[in-house]
Amino acid sequence: MTISAAQVKDLREKTGAGMMDCKNALKETDGDIEAAIDWLRAKGLSKAAKKAGRVAAEGLVGVAVSGTKAAVVEVNSETDFVARNEAFQTLVRNVAEVAVNVDGDIAAVGAAAYPGKGHSVEAEVKDLVATIGENMTLRRALVLEVEQGVVAPYVHAVVAEGLGKIGVLVALESAGNADELMKLGRQIAMHVAATSPLGVTPDEISEDVIERERAIFSEQARESGKPANIIEKMVEGRIRKFYEEVTLLKQPFVMDPDKTVEAAVKAAEATVGAPIKVKAFARFNLGEGIEKEETDFAAEVAAAAGTGKA
Repeated sequence: MTISAAQVKDLREKTGAGMMDCKNALKETDGDIEAAIDWLRAKGLSKAAKKAGRVAAEGLVGVAVSGTKAAVVEVNSETDFVARNEAFQTLVRNVAEVAVNVDGDIAAVGAAAYPGKGHSVEAEVKDLVATIGENMTLRRALVLEVEQGVVAPYVHAVVAEGLGKIGVLVALESAGNADELMKLGRQIAMHVAATSPLGVTPDEISEDVIERERAIFSEQARESGKPANIIEKMVEGRIRKFYEEVTLLKQPFVMDPDKTVEAAVKAAEATVGAPIKVKAFARFNLGEGIEKEETDFAAEVAAAAGTGKA
């Protein structure tokens, strides 16, 4: 039978086993998830099965640079305490370095050889889960590269070198001075960390996002009671303002709010000695988009002490 990617993903999330192991388990059990879990456990491939069902929304974001190429990755754990664990920090740092060489695809990162070990990155994660006792997941990875220029990294809320809560990459294409380019790139990366733009230019903003904003602005404008043609102009004006707010090049530069990022880049060309193009950026904020479980801390303490809540 045909095994879907969704089935493999579901089994992987439930067991913490590798993707190929999950696929093989599903094939052996005709797609039966519960039977596949038992198959993996019987084969010793699901060390972290009990832990893998728990929400992992903490952890670290890591960055790594290699020449004109850089990667940003997110590896999650259940608690912030693990982010201060040296073994976990080493894992995230190595995952980032692996990602640079496999172009950032998270499936390829998981399947790649872990540095200095005779097994994959996924296998190393599972071993660390068993050692530390918390669920961990390789959540995402992204690589930016330029033919000529720099990819500048920035980490916010630094926990250790190259590791923190927010990781940003900014790719600048230019034939100019690399050191000056890197300085500018890091300033723009700090700006991106602070303002979280949606794209470099308006063309990169999702049409779904624009339509959602347009609907909101239209509803607000209709409440004014003005004629339809005036409402249309009001909405278009709000959309133009929205573009300026969420487009990187149009935003006021945090280092010099009197200039837009676009103007700051243009001004830097004199120092760099060549034209500069902001090719792309990436921003990973730890845990964004993960639904965290709401817990009652007092109840947890009472339970740990073997008593009920008063």
